[in-house]
Amino acid sequence: MAFSRTRYVNLLRAQAGYHEGRDPSGNWNNIQRFSPETLGLEWSQGQAWCATFTSWGADELNARDLWPITASCYTAVQWWKKANRWTEYPVLGGPFYLGAVGQDHVGVVYAYDEDKIYTVEGNTNSGGSYQGDGVYLRVRPRRGPGSPYGYGVPQYDEGTISADPALGGTAKASVPVPAPPTPQVRVSLSRLQAAADRDPGLRQGGTTHPADVNPVEVALAAEGLLAQAYAHDGSYGSLTRTAMGRWQRRYSDAKGLGWSADDCDGRPGRTSLVALGKKHGFTVIN
Repeated sequence: MAFSRTRYVNLLRAQAGYHEGRDPSGNWNNIQRFSPETLGLEWSQGQAWCATFTSWGADELNARDLWPITASCYTAVQWWKKANRWTEYPVLGGPFYLGAVGQDHVGVVYAYDEDKIYTVEGNTNSGGSYQGDGVYLRVRPRRGPGSPYGYGVPQYDEGTISADPALGGTAKASVPVPAPPTPQVRVSLSRLQAAADRDPGLRQGGTTHPADVNPVEVALAAEGLLAQAYAHDGSYGSLTRTAMGRWQRRYSDAKGLGWSADDCDGRPGRTSLVALGKKHGFTVIN
């Protein structure tokens, strides 16, 4: 069964910044997405979820046979030991376990050196608590107080990289960080239409939905239909409406659609707006 270390670690690392819910008093409540999204662990909702988080990642990559699918750190430790995949040394992409017998907390190692492990962990906080509020990237000592009880050794496609002399004895290692994705800009058709109806009647520069309007203004300016001086104010004023009307006419003529003056009045419609977005890097939603 295929199981990529890079994919797994970066899937977990991409969740950094995620937080569990709060109860009516404002306290963190252990309600999170990972329990209901992991087959067989739905029951663990509302409980400590560090082990569930690591199980979720394996489940997402269809690697349930290669990772202990459990909400219990202690049970996970026993799983690794029974599989003869356990070590006292850091393992790249491997889980580390804290506590006298590994029962307290788990995270996954995405890098290590001679003195530290660099980890991604669920149900912790910025101070490294065993009971926290979200997913964090942490740095922990390899030895001494606060260091792990031990590490699981996953069966990755890329092979095992570990500081364990019996497993290669690599002194330093890290999982490559993927290039950040290009942000996907979305604009709402309904909000743009509301802005087109309201903004021309406001005082100069008045805005209704500037975050949706601004990408459209920039695109119209790139088409030579709106002056750059008005391309970043987020206001769907009369100039923007006129520019959009010109774009609609241009699009209709290019496609032979025969749109009327009313069809090209500058109030955005889906067809011409989607075409503008395809040219200039935004997606149209409802």
